[in-house]
Amino acid sequence: MRLICLAIAFTSLSFAQTADEIMARAAANQDASSAARAKYVYHQNLLVRMKRANGRLAREEIRDYTVTPSEKGSKRELVRLAGKVGVSKDKTIEYTDPKYQRNGHDVDSQIVQQMADDFGNEKESKDGVDHDLFPLTTKSLKIHQFTLVGSEKFDGHDVWHLSFEPPNKAGVFDDDDGDCMAGDAYIDKAEYQPVMISTYLKCKIPMAIKVTLGTNVQHVGFKVTYKKFEDGVWFPVTYGGEFKFRVLFMYAREVGIGLINSDFKRAGAESSVTYEKAEATQ
Repeated sequence: MRLICLAIAFTSLSFAQTADEIMARAAANQDASSAARAKYVYHQNLLVRMKRANGRLAREEIRDYTVTPSEKGSKRELVRLAGKVGVSKDKTIEYTDPKYQRNGHDVDSQIVQQMADDFGNEKESKDGVDHDLFPLTTKSLKIHQFTLVGSEKFDGHDVWHLSFEPPNKAGVFDDDDGDCMAGDAYIDKAEYQPVMISTYLKCKIPMAIKVTLGTNVQHVGFKVTYKKFEDGVWFPVTYGGEFKFRVLFMYAREVGIGLINSDFKRAGAESSVTYEKAEATQ
């Protein structure tokens, strides 16, 4: 029995080490391909949809951007906006001005605009993805704890399926370097590149904040999927999330946000690769 216990312990240890090795190689590949991703211009379709507690539409925006590389990251240029505000069950007001507000102080407008401006627009990221949400870099490996779940098929790829947790200290939400996010990662076996990563908020909102401000955030989750563009270069092609929140006991919203990247072109060149175009939906 003692030998069996030692064998199980040794196997578990090897399993954990293998998970760390897989993520270390994947993170190193992401770090290495960062500069390569900065050489491409692409199209980005972004959707932000906000619903009231009764399920009715509060506000929605669909934006199209051209994303170009910059010296340290990337930048976006808005080329089209189609927005609408829910007035009643069957009536909406449409608009195209990104600064449109139905009333003088439109909270929904401010939140939607802020989310649209920030999501997929991480200034220091070559692909716009907020890496505080996903353990994709060597820096994030020091924050999360990884476990190898197994070997699977995912979206036509042979992948390693890993789960990850924040450090034990992350029991209460502090919004510090993504150490409150847990989830699953699917890593291509052949190239050690991420195919899909999903995360959810592991930490709890402090009770003192809930009691004082009536603030409650629920069902926080994000997902990013990647496709191979060329050797060593994988781009995020879909990126989205959803969550619910309630503030001050009277303002409650359900938010869905997502984007699709397509029409990749090497900057200053004619060659391009195009992925299927579609409006981001939640």
